[in-house]
Amino acid sequence: MEEGQKSTIRSRELGDELRHAMEVAHLSGKLAARRLGWSETKVSRLLTGRQSPIREMDVASLLTLCDVRGEDKERLIDLAREADQHNWLQHNISSLPEQLRTLISHENQARLIYQFDMSRIPGLLQTRDYARALIERAATVSPDKVESLVDARMGRQSLFSRDKHPDFMYFIHEVALRVPVGGHVVMSGQLHQLLRLGVRRYITIRVIPLAYGAFPVFDNSCRLVEFDQMKPVVYVDQHTAGSFFEDPTTVAAYRKIFGALADCSLGEGDSMDAIASLAVDLYGGEDNDGGS
Repeated sequence: MEEGQKSTIRSRELGDELRHAMEVAHLSGKLAARRLGWSETKVSRLLTGRQSPIREMDVASLLTLCDVRGEDKERLIDLAREADQHNWLQHNISSLPEQLRTLISHENQARLIYQFDMSRIPGLLQTRDYARALIERAATVSPDKVESLVDARMGRQSLFSRDKHPDFMYFIHEVALRVPVGGHVVMSGQLHQLLRLGVRRYITIRVIPLAYGAFPVFDNSCRLVEFDQMKPVVYVDQHTAGSFFEDPTTVAAYRKIFGALADCSLGEGDSMDAIASLAVDLYGGEDNDGGS
């Protein structure tokens, strides 16, 4: 890989892990390079995901220098083996914390995020009560993990309050607004949350009405993430796995999909009106004390 060549999803994740290990070991890139007999450029490329091919021996040497051992060391060496793969799959059941780290990393570096959701409100827009109601019903989540997953989802929302944040374009099917997750009180609060967030200049929410009928995507949830310095990434969320893609063909296909979604969704103002109407008509307003 030439110095200017783009990184991959896996190589960036490996770089983040190596950087963290060096921070824990109080090692600068300059000091690590001197002790390993490398150039500072080589260390920099490893930490930014731009070194290719990534040699397992190099990763093992750096981890040894940082005193990373056992399962953590083996996990990162396995990650190095996959670092040059452009498309890959993470299984939520066994590696959800790793998946969350990957998503958070990409959200933090993004310039623009497009997201479509068919049957639920997108995670970054969820209220705590809505998120808890969803996660509690997930068949693959044990009860003792619920609150930690809710906390993780809420923590991601700090992205909205940072000085530098992406622009967001959300396409939400009307089905997601009508499914009474957690009951009427929870849904009323959730829809009013959408109305509050939808007025922010960097958040656009557009509703795909039921009346439109068939529409151009079959995924339950998908997103396209654009960056300033990296290749765009597509993420497709499924029940037991999350798929990441960065090959040009898949990215081009999802760009067409999101363009088509824009054509079949309501405009921003009409979308806000539709959400407000549903909040009142279905759930009786934010202060409704109706049952679940």
